[in-house]
Amino acid sequence: MDITKEKIIKLLKESGNDFISGQKISEELGVSRAAIWKYINTIKEDGYEIEAISRKGYRIISSPDILTLDEIKDFLSTQYIGKNVIHYDSIGSTNSIAKKLADAGEEHGTVIISEEQTTGRGRLGRNWISPKYKGIWMSIILRPNIVTENISQITLIGAAAVQQAIMKMGIKTSIKWPNDIVINSRKVCGILTEMTGEIDHINYLVMGIGINVNLEKKDIPMDLKSVATSLTIETGKYIDRKLLLANVLNIFEVLYNDFVENGNVSETMEICRENSLLIGKEIQLKNRGKQVKAKVIDISDSGELVIENQQGITEYIVSGEVSISGIYGYGE
Repeated sequence: MDITKEKIIKLLKESGNDFISGQKISEELGVSRAAIWKYINTIKEDGYEIEAISRKGYRIISSPDILTLDEIKDFLSTQYIGKNVIHYDSIGSTNSIAKKLADAGEEHGTVIISEEQTTGRGRLGRNWISPKYKGIWMSIILRPNIVTENISQITLIGAAAVQQAIMKMGIKTSIKWPNDIVINSRKVCGILTEMTGEIDHINYLVMGIGINVNLEKKDIPMDLKSVATSLTIETGKYIDRKLLLANVLNIFEVLYNDFVENGNVSETMEICRENSLLIGKEIQLKNRGKQVKAKVIDISDSGELVIENQQGITEYIVSGEVSISGIYGYGE
């Protein structure tokens, strides 16, 4: 966002219900009254409702439901995650843009967010439906100083953060290891973590998070109605996207810092276990081209799925595709 426009919005918000004169804005920002008038018009085009009265000035009546830094920062308590937000109205995929920006040196903790994705991606190359102003479609650029074999734990940190953030909104969801959030047997969030680096060194990670927040039934294609849902569909309520987004970023930073700085994932694993959809259930596991039946016993302290195979032997699974009867069908 244009820095002057951002400053004008800040001044308008700080003045609350009181008018602030064009003269005062002009003096504060060192731009002409004519320029202020032009900026006010572009701010209105962004969806802000602004009252303008001659000799009184301007005041903000309402803000749009958009996920710019200016709109979420009052809810943010992070030190670096989300302190730099690159906001788009519509793009193909936030992960694709995030990888380009990360390659160009964009800083750790930057969040790329779009009101709409036209070619959103889920795991295994699946499409992710991302209608405008209805969800949270974002990617976080991370540059962790960790060994590559611990990357899968960061996906679980993302899942734990989303789970806790939704719970803070008063909605009960579950985690389907390793990267889905489920409500009433349907997916409401997916996480896609992609890495660039060498065998022993990570250049960066991009964590894509897609949350179906205020999608209505008509927004979900017929072929996905049995597997996907939204928070609004399940609760019948409109959900504040700004607050939910800030909750995710706030919780994510705490869990991420504990992992990267202290090597500690105990809180993350506790959240994943307590809210696990799989522990105690019979599952189908697809891994390296093979499909086997097993029972899930636990999630290990380092984030592996602990299963008992049909021979009664305990195995630790780092990755794989899990399906469970009644949860968006086998072979989801």
